[in-house]
Amino acid sequence: RRDSTRISDSAAQEARAWLTQKYGKEYLPATPPVYSKKKNAQDAHEAIRPSVASLSPDEAKPFLSNDQFKLYDLIWRRFMASQMQAARYDQVTVITIAGDYDIRSNASKLTFPGFTAVYEEGKDEKEAKEQMTLPDFAVGDPVQIRKIMPEQHFTQPPPRYNEASLIKLMEEKGIGRPSTYAPTIETIIARKYVERVQKQFHPTELGKIVV
Repeated sequence: RRDSTRISDSAAQEARAWLTQKYGKEYLPATPPVYSKKKNAQDAHEAIRPSVASLSPDEAKPFLSNDQFKLYDLIWRRFMASQMQAARYDQVTVITIAGDYDIRSNASKLTFPGFTAVYEEGKDEKEAKEQMTLPDFAVGDPVQIRKIMPEQHFTQPPPRYNEASLIKLMEEKGIGRPSTYAPTIETIIARKYVERVQKQFHPTELGKIVV
């Protein structure tokens, strides 16, 4: 039941006990979070979670194969993160006056890690740039201009779908079920409607003709 978000009270309390001991009470919300379920979600069973929340991946690793460990590590970290406080950031803007130029720099500064202490999803290049950090500045600090590079930016087309973004779109449009997402993607590849190029799906001539 991959789309279920419900967990038992005992599982939540076990996770909270472990997290309190490891990180402290400030990393936990006052009450265990309850997540809304998606429309038509299969909610007959709990969400996929560790059967023993206190069994960390490092403790389980000696008894697992490499693939088993990677899967358990992912499930355990996502589950634990779901029971923690959100991360907090300060939005930082630095304006540098350099002769005739005003240079504006924006960044996010992490002030409280929250759930990211346990789990943080990979970021794409755009997200990484948006969350770029800046050094600490004080008003009046001198800076040295090394180079000014005038650049012209053009509107870019939306990125091509990859497996994750295509599944997200299918969820939003109500196409298929979680159990059919992967077979659907395998089918459009097997029928040569699309091909993978650097993890992105590109339409083939056959795919364009079929559309």
